[in-house]
Amino acid sequence: MALNKQIVFIGAGNMAEAMISGMVTTGTVEPGQITVTNRSNGERLAELNERYGVRGVPRHIVKLGEADVVIMAMKPKDAEKCLVSLKDELHADQVLMSVLAGITNSFMEEHLQTGQQVIRVMPNTSSMIQESATAISPGENVTMKNIKLAKTLLQAIGEVYVIEEDQMDLFTGIAGSGPAFYYYLTEHIEKAAEENGMDSGQAREIAAQTLLGAAKMMMEREESPAQLRRNITSKNGTTAAGLTDLAENGGGRAIRAAIEGAMNRSKEISNQLEKKKEPVHQ
Repeated sequence: MALNKQIVFIGAGNMAEAMISGMVTTGTVEPGQITVTNRSNGERLAELNERYGVRGVPRHIVKLGEADVVIMAMKPKDAEKCLVSLKDELHADQVLMSVLAGITNSFMEEHLQTGQQVIRVMPNTSSMIQESATAISPGENVTMKNIKLAKTLLQAIGEVYVIEEDQMDLFTGIAGSGPAFYYYLTEHIEKAAEENGMDSGQAREIAAQTLLGAAKMMMEREESPAQLRRNITSKNGTTAAGLTDLAENGGGRAIRAAIEGAMNRSKEISNQLEKKKEPVHQ
């Protein structure tokens, strides 16, 4: 049964579309209960209306006071301006969710009315096929009722994890940016296959199926990833040879560096916004 809630998306980019698609496809929310708006791209709003049946309308027409959930999905650089505009339109019973990298709960709370409920959210692009790993970190004013509501909405696009906000930058490195790391890995598997005479399309399909199978093994078996690796690594065998070359070429270090690089950039974005922040007068 669909939730009897009114949802407003501010921002109409890929992430907003992925979330809308999940909510509509799974029947979590009826299309008519979703409103989406953006700064000026009316053509994009019409496209989402035609594709999903949601209301795509200019920002000045949206009555935010009637929404149960407002979701910020624009570019992070526009967050402060958006929050300032929202301050007098939201009320304490509503929950504001942000899917913007680096935008902290405290940053949102300090730009809004005292007591405003906010939730920081980090989905990933696999939400387009309802397979996202999504983290939520509630602000200090959020009720348990609205935490449960946020989880229900976000389960329409995959698995949801409630984490402490100080782990959100790390989660961004693992899951927010993670799909790109796996795609990069697959690119190089495909190149290696091509260089050795295999059709690139077939190589991509084989690599993707192998990744899917490995992921399912990790989710469905009790063994650790290290043990699963050992299970298929025979002494002096082909897997052992490949793993040796991977280690000698810095494979493990590169993976950790990629996660830490994304994590540190998320922290930098937050710090830059904090430094730019003007005093907020209540």
